[in-house]
Amino acid sequence: MSLNITKYISLIAIAAICLLSCHPDNSTKTDSDKYTTWTSYLGGPDRNHYSTLSQITLDNVTQLKLAWSYTAPDSGQMQMNPIVVDTILYGVTAALRAVALHAGTGKEIWRYGDSLQLTNSTSRGVAYWAKDDDKRILFTQGPNLFALNAMTGRPIPSFGENGKIDLHSGLPTNARDKFVVSNTPGTIYRDLIVMPIRLSEGSGAAPGDVMAFNVITGQLEWAFHTIPHPGEPGHETWEDPNSYKSDTVGAANNWAGMALDEATGILYVPTGSAAPDFYGGDRKGSNLYANTLLALDAQTGKLLWHYQFTHHDLWDRDPPAPPNLLTITREGKQIPAVAQVTKQGYVFLFNRVTGEPLFEIEEIPVPPSTLEGEKAWATQPFPIKPKPFARQSHLLTEKDLSPYAENKEEILTLFNKADKRIYAPPSLDPVLLLPGYDGAAEWGGAAADPEDGILYVNSNEMAWFLQMDKDTLNTNLAPGANAYNKYCVVCHQKDRKGNVASGYPSLTKLKSTYDKEALAHTIKKGKGMMTGFPQIEKAEMEALIQFLYGEEIAQIVPEHKTKPIKTTYKHRGYKKFLDSNGLPAISPPWGTLHAIDLNSGDYLWSIPFGEAMSLKEKGFPQTGTENYGGAIVTENGLLFIGATKDGYFRAFNKKNGKLLWEYKLPAAAFATPAMYEVNGKQYIAIACGGEKLGTEKGNRIMAFSLE
Repeated sequence: MSLNITKYISLIAIAAICLLSCHPDNSTKTDSDKYTTWTSYLGGPDRNHYSTLSQITLDNVTQLKLAWSYTAPDSGQMQMNPIVVDTILYGVTAALRAVALHAGTGKEIWRYGDSLQLTNSTSRGVAYWAKDDDKRILFTQGPNLFALNAMTGRPIPSFGENGKIDLHSGLPTNARDKFVVSNTPGTIYRDLIVMPIRLSEGSGAAPGDVMAFNVITGQLEWAFHTIPHPGEPGHETWEDPNSYKSDTVGAANNWAGMALDEATGILYVPTGSAAPDFYGGDRKGSNLYANTLLALDAQTGKLLWHYQFTHHDLWDRDPPAPPNLLTITREGKQIPAVAQVTKQGYVFLFNRVTGEPLFEIEEIPVPPSTLEGEKAWATQPFPIKPKPFARQSHLLTEKDLSPYAENKEEILTLFNKADKRIYAPPSLDPVLLLPGYDGAAEWGGAAADPEDGILYVNSNEMAWFLQMDKDTLNTNLAPGANAYNKYCVVCHQKDRKGNVASGYPSLTKLKSTYDKEALAHTIKKGKGMMTGFPQIEKAEMEALIQFLYGEEIAQIVPEHKTKPIKTTYKHRGYKKFLDSNGLPAISPPWGTLHAIDLNSGDYLWSIPFGEAMSLKEKGFPQTGTENYGGAIVTENGLLFIGATKDGYFRAFNKKNGKLLWEYKLPAAAFATPAMYEVNGKQYIAIACGGEKLGTEKGNRIMAFSLE
């Protein structure tokens, strides 16, 4: 059930007062350098992507030039947001090598990871901690958290075992062999690092406990159970009292990162959906603390307040980014606030001390499920203001189909067949999901001016189809085919051809591109956003690879052995709603950029963001395009952002959304930039890795400045 937080406000206020007295300001910044450095992910623990550096202005931004460029030893997605400490820029390459560069020249100082078993994955950066002369970089590769000497790049032997810990070490013993990685930097509080973790989204996922480790020793200091144990508040929101130790149910993890109020010691943690995704017959209930913003005491992990954004999630509607901590003004009074953007295109705004919503939130009835064994939640929360920053499927009509599509009748048929109701539950018939699986907001998150209460968010407008199939576990299949159906078929389809237009590659030619050892490594460890399957035993792995190589002999089925052993439901796969040219089948804009005044809940401006180059070349108006990565906003009126599929880096006037400057990058920058100063010169750096959305691979980190 959904718990009403307002009844706890008086108790929370008392706890907050205690926090204020018990947790003095932990910030290492003085008033004079606040927001002038970029020593933490997204610019600071408030995750506002904000800078008061002012050498680059509205008047001279057109004079920006490339100051330096660093070429990494590997190529592909670099989603990382660099950090800069003193004169050193720290980041992570596509193959998860940690690098330290001189922030004024791009010259490599050190590189760590060449001796590790490298793989193309995704990392959004590193964390930095210092005490006296002990300065550390903390970064992850796979399930391992490393602590490196920030000056030399060498592992610190006293941290864990020879400089690393396994993130499994903080989880229950039944999760020790399950898939665990971290794509997002941990949040530092005093001598703790609180780690985001990415888990499987299918049956058998690990539980998504929020874990804090000691930065000095690597020891686990506290863990918050996002699937509550018996006796813990929220345990009653799972119909099965053993969900916390289930072999099938898991996740509710924080993967997107978190924000920290250093003055109060309150940590704001958005959690993802419970697993398995899309079918919740084994996890009935509202499923606290999945899809929830948690306010925790950063020192102890104690829950102070919470709010659940989606009850019993069947749509993978996990909050995709850290929240923003900012101050808003109401009736002349300043209120400390926390704003959370969502995949649905909503902004939820709360008093960050009490958890009280700062705009009304209504619980609105939504459709029931038609799947056997499923029990969709009867209502879902909708903020009254601000209005959604992306179109919603239930408001689309035939007039909203793309005017550029050549196969209009085909897409009209698909559109009319799909269920477009808001929160239409997954069924055997197609549901049109808009915003789509990746969301309106995604992991780039929002930028904010922390003092004036303005939020800047880029958004995708890509519709996808959500559909279920009956999942028959068939003992008649050969072992490799059965393993393929178990682990791979959702993304790569029954014919192994995938869905390339939607970002899921064909597996039909693996034999010519992977040897068996490399393929087994990728299956176990994962690649990019593909989760790994470390639980696969040797015999099952060998059978799966034989099937993928086309070497498995089909099983001969005796006449008496024809019945399946179990029937449930499985996701049919990720399919974008595209026209015959691979463009979105709905009308533009396909990507947007917005400025929202959170004092009033009103929009200051909204513009299309990015270009579909195939249409631009034909002279069509700006369409917007898919985009991944966030913006930087400056006090003196600028907004910088890469993110778009078209591969441009752009600067806008933050007051009105007017484009001021753009630069064509060597590869698309699906990453958030960093702004900093070295020897009196202001720089803005961004990682250009491409690869996502079918773009060319790149391997550059580039920094711009005035001449």
